[in-house]
Amino acid sequence: MTTPPRRTSAADPIHLSDVFPPADAAPAPGCGRCAELAAGRAAARGKGDWSAVSDANVLIRRHPH
Repeated sequence: MTTPPRRTSAADPIHLSDVFPPADAAPAPGCGRCAELAAGRAAARGKGDWSAVSDANVLIRRHPH
């Protein structure tokens, strides 16, 4: 008796969203905290710290305006 072959990949292709990476979150006009986060995001992008860029985008999107 033979063993059936093992599947090593997904049956169907995986599709990413049309926009990757997502666009930066827009800081609220006149909000000091959003301005700080946007400045930190720019500094992180300059250093190639993409995790910090993503974190800043999340914090800007979640910040109560």
